Amino acid sequence: MTAPFQLSALQELGPADRVAFQRFGCGPALEPPFGRIHHAIQAHAAERPHATAMEHLGACMTYGELDRRADQLAGMLGEVGVRAGDRVGLFLTRSMPMVVGILAILKAGAAYVPQDVRITPAGHLQHIVRVAGIEVVLTTSEHAAALPAGIAKIVEIDRMAGGTRVEPVDSGNGDTAMVIFTSGTTGQPNGVQVTHANLCNVLLTAPGSLGIAPGTRVAQLLNIAFDMAAWEILGTLANGGTLVIRGRDIEQAARLADVIIATPSVLSGLNPDACANVRTVAVAGERCPRSLAEKWSRRAAFHNSCGPTEVTIVNTVQRYEHATGMLTIGRPVPNTTVYVLDEALRPCPIGQIGEMWAGGACVTAGYVGNDALTAERYRPDPFLGGDHKMFRTRDLARWTPDGQLEYHGRTDDQVKVRGFRVELDAVTSALEKSAGCVRAFTVLHEGRLVGFVSPRTASPELARLAVEQRLPYYCVPTLIVPMDRMPMTDRGKVDRCALLSCMDEPAQLETVA
Repeated sequence: MTAPFQLSALQELGPADRVAFQRFGCGPALEPPFGRIHHAIQAHAAERPHATAMEHLGACMTYGELDRRADQLAGMLGEVGVRAGDRVGLFLTRSMPMVVGILAILKAGAAYVPQDVRITPAGHLQHIVRVAGIEVVLTTSEHAAALPAGIAKIVEIDRMAGGTRVEPVDSGNGDTAMVIFTSGTTGQPNGVQVTHANLCNVLLTAPGSLGIAPGTRVAQLLNIAFDMAAWEILGTLANGGTLVIRGRDIEQAARLADVIIATPSVLSGLNPDACANVRTVAVAGERCPRSLAEKWSRRAAFHNSCGPTEVTIVNTVQRYEHATGMLTIGRPVPNTTVYVLDEALRPCPIGQIGEMWAGGACVTAGYVGNDALTAERYRPDPFLGGDHKMFRTRDLARWTPDGQLEYHGRTDDQVKVRGFRVELDAVTSALEKSAGCVRAFTVLHEGRLVGFVSPRTASPELARLAVEQRLPYYCVPTLIVPMDRMPMTDRGKVDRCALLSCMDEPAQLETVA
């Protein structure tokens, strides 16, 4: 629950801004029904054992069967030495064994560390095992041979002995539920420790619960190593829904779903007209084009969300209303706080752009094995006081007069062009306002701004004009490149490196003088 703000930290604000800073920055106070995310799943298994928990490639598994298999596997994990508080690798790919593995690890009191073995380099896996102190890796017989030799003790989920039900393991001592490795500034990923309390807070309360209930079908589209995949998987099962795990055809799973959770890049590849059953959509992970929100909000409840892994998947959400046309990143989720601060960590007046810091129940337990980085990014929270921490998101935002957060890019997306400071997201947003442009992206290459627009039929001249009309002259890209589709990373975001590689292929480029 969110504590009252410390008035001493607000003294530099005027009376009206002081009141608004507290009212806007504090999410509603709600008590999640469970303190451990797998307890919510177990409750649904006990109440509705014959309900379908998940589907994949024509096969189904009920909640009762999922719970039984997870208990068996949790018992096996105990036999090979896994104890509460340990971290267990989950190195496989989308499948029903993947879900069984997640639940079993949680029942054993351990934290799961997910990676997709099809696309994760061996050196990357070895780094994760070393940093997280992983001694046991769960996988399937299909993928076991692909793991680096000697990486850890390997347990193949699909070859475990069947029949005997093992009583659930006491998981009272394991607070961390999952460790998600994100890209680091050194090129090596950092592991974020996400607790059960973090997950229960966002997944078991509105709006993060997305109205998921028994009978709701949710598509599982994303890379399992991405924190948003936990929103799909655990958010579905903890609320009693049915998880529709995709195969190679992403749109096939989307067509069968009532709810889609995705990055804007992934969602832009889906046709709303082919997804007639979808009634709820949530996006996060990167800036959402207004045109995408417009397209989907005509047929479904559309939620635009924001928040890095370190504040538990998302910590702000807006229900976009087609009638108003105002796309923001919304307000803090329950029991969390958002502060818009200046470079000296002082509160910004309402309407002034500053950097977002997040506090309350969303703040995770820091980076595994990296105390120095944890101390740098997680600071004592002067607004909540006590032992509370706040996290530096590096997102820029300002409060609107009615208390919504208006996104203004990233501090690390600020670049210098001819001595002027330019926010790349602001340029991208202007490009996307041009006629015929559905998606855009901006990079700095060899000192000049380069804009990419899609589809290929989008006009570079109109895109340039859209920027000229909205931003100073130094923000106008010197080169605009039309593309069929934006390349994506394995986590469903625009692939900046792939776009930069296009710069080495002049024949593909179209220059705008």
